[in-house]
Amino acid sequence: MRKIALILALGLTSGFVMSQQNPQYSQYLRNQFMINPGAAGVYDFVDVTMSGRWQWMGLTDAPKTAYVSVASLLNFKKRTPYNPALRVSSGPVRNPEIKTGKLKHALGGQLLADQYGAFRRMNASLTYAVHVPMSQKLNLSLGTRIGLSNNAFLQDKAVVGNIMDAANYNNATDNVYANFYSGNSSMNILDLGVGMYLYSKNAFFGINGDNLSKDFVEFGSGTANFNTQMHFNITGGYKFPISDNLTLMPAVLVKYMAPAPVSIDGSLQLEYKEWLWMGVSYRHKDAMIGMVGLNVNNKFKFGYSYDFSLSRFNQVSSGGHEIVLGLMLGRRD
Repeated sequence: MRKIALILALGLTSGFVMSQQNPQYSQYLRNQFMINPGAAGVYDFVDVTMSGRWQWMGLTDAPKTAYVSVASLLNFKKRTPYNPALRVSSGPVRNPEIKTGKLKHALGGQLLADQYGAFRRMNASLTYAVHVPMSQKLNLSLGTRIGLSNNAFLQDKAVVGNIMDAANYNNATDNVYANFYSGNSSMNILDLGVGMYLYSKNAFFGINGDNLSKDFVEFGSGTANFNTQMHFNITGGYKFPISDNLTLMPAVLVKYMAPAPVSIDGSLQLEYKEWLWMGVSYRHKDAMIGMVGLNVNNKFKFGYSYDFSLSRFNQVSSGGHEIVLGLMLGRRD
């Protein structure tokens, strides 16, 4: 199993395996700010989201991802002092209102830790977005993100015991492995991203690009090439009312990173009274996903998803788990 994880990690970094370098999220619909900087500041409060993701459970050194994100509008108007502790509801509440028709500015930030096999990526970034009203019911947001990623090769994770003698694994066997192992590589790479996000109360459409500077600005130790590639995403969805209490939202996420083929996630989410939701997703040739979540009250929200692998990894893995916790600080409705 360790051999599979090591080969996977080397392939992801060197470009031999046709896969994305950036983390993937099963619950991207509940926090689109993680994939599109244009989605920062959609809500009129401080939106804090924390998440942990464990992929291919049971496989040693399988991918693990954790992040925390914060996004908030810049409000230049003077406000009455507010004590959020006085306004915590005693039960579930509807989703926060999405307000359009006004010019808005937003700031955000993200901290991300992603480990897959013998590789680890740590990222910190800041985001600015401007929301321009196209009409009273439609806003267009343009966002940009700048960050710094530390990409490191973890030698202890590359030692595979009886499966492979790492101490004697040399250039004659695999130049890629030897380059990473002997170089003890740790590189810092500048990340630039931009995004466009068009949204209303019941619909959204977004396009964004990440890692646009590739490895143009890079510094650190070691000789390994982490081969940073540009990533592009397209998202879209529409919420249909079924009854007074039920809504259904089909959505899609299209991902592309050259030279990998296009990857598509299709989702259906059903909401009850806009506070309890459940859904299913299909990640092309990869996984089926079940999801559930709720607004605990007007300050806290929770989501959970389970990935059932449809690839060969289902022979050695018990699936994947993703947990999302949210804080809605300063929410008034």
